[in-house]
This record gives sequence, structure tokens and C-alpha cells, in this order.
Amino acid sequence: MLKKERQAYILRKLNLHNKVLSVQLSEEINVSEDTIRRDLMEMAEEGKLIKVHGGALSNSFSQVNFIKSDVYSKENKETIAKKAASLIKDGMFVLTSGGTTIMELAKALPPNLKATFISGSIPAVLEYMNHPNIDIIVIGDKVSKNSKITVGSQAINQIKRIKADISFLGINAIDLEHGVTDNDWDVVMIKKAIIESSQKVICLAISEKMNSFQPLHVCDINQVDMLITELDKEDPLLAQYTKAGIEVL
Repeated sequence: MLKKERQAYILRKLNLHNKVLSVQLSEEINVSEDTIRRDLMEMAEEGKLIKVHGGALSNSFSQVNFIKSDVYSKENKETIAKKAASLIKDGMFVLTSGGTTIMELAKALPPNLKATFISGSIPAVLEYMNHPNIDIIVIGDKVSKNSKITVGSQAINQIKRIKADISFLGINAIDLEHGVTDNDWDVVMIKKAIIESSQKVICLAISEKMNSFQPLHVCDINQVDMLITELDKEDPLLAQYTKAGIEVL
């Protein structure tokens, strides 16, 4: 694979998962880790990504408020957000993770909605504050600069004391064999706690993230109650998930 092709592949991975690991890229592209590190350094110097130890982050992590140009597949995420927002009813207690799709959900909430949103995502909390009838509970602990979300034992313990009506997870990857997976250990621990504390678990994912997996396990597929994508629910790509007992929207 030529350098230009490698770097295009890296950018696509970043757009999908927000974070890439040098070791994983090395295995996928079949080049040395030194080659990957040089690519990442060069791309960081060009302003295409943020180089961190062991890999790189999407440029969206350089700020708290996402702007339109930072959001990959924005129209698809807006479609997902509108579907998700339609499920939230007055009086509900709603747990959410972080990520750009969750941000789109926050923007899509109807102004007259009266519900309580619980989150450790700094960007999501700021967006929820724009809705006059929404109550907000902030999960507190150490803030991950990578994911802009509170992480750690205190955050996990706070989530475990909650019994939410519904939760929305912005996810990195999902398939039938591996379930929901991610590449950030601290975020994985938060998502596990959210799943345990929710009566209904809803995963939000653009279709590009389907039938893929990341190194860290979040939950088995049977722990997912609903999967929302930008696709029509009758799309053939969703058939295997429906067959596995997951409601799709």
C-alpha cells in the first residue's frame, strides 16, 4: 500500500472510530509500527489529526463544541438523532454516553420535552443546557481529555446508583460475534456501567460501523435492545440483527 493510500485509510478509521492505535493499524495495513508512527507524525504536522502516545485522535477532540466541519457523516447522524429523539417521552430519566451522534441527539430534542438527562459528556451536557425544560444530572469524576467525558471509579459508582428508563450509546463498532466494542478502556468501563443501569439499551451507529469490531469488549449483542442507524429498518444489512432479536429503527 502506498503512503497516500495508507494515510487515506488512517483518516477513514479516525472518522469512524475517533481514535486509532498504531499497533492495530500496523496489523491491518501490514506495515511496521515505525511506518505508522511516521505517517501519524506527518499527518499531525499537516493538521489532519492529533498525535498521542500509541496512536492518534480525531481533530474533533481538540475542542469541546463540535462544529459542522468536524462531524463525519453528519447527515446520517442527524437522521439517527431524529429517530432516537422520537423515543424519549416526558418524565423519562435518560442516560447517555458521549460522541458526535449523541451531540446530534441533544440538538434534535424537541424544545417542549420534559425529561432528565444524565451524562458525563461535557459537550453533551453543554448542549442539553440549551433546552429549557430538560433537567440535567452531571456524572462527576476525572475528565478524559481524549473523549471529553468523565471517567473513573467515582463516575462508575454514580452511574450504578441510577435506574434509567432508557440509555443511548454512541458506539464505535458492532457485530453479532463480538457485540459492541470500543478502543478506549476508560470509556468502555463507563459504557458497561450505563448498560447495567438502564432498563432499555439503545445503540446509535452509522451503518459503516456495523459488522466491524474494535479491541475492547463493551457488551454482548444480546445486551442491546435496539440499534438505530440511518438505514431504513427493512434494509438487508439490518436483517441479521433483527434475526438476533434486536429491534432496529
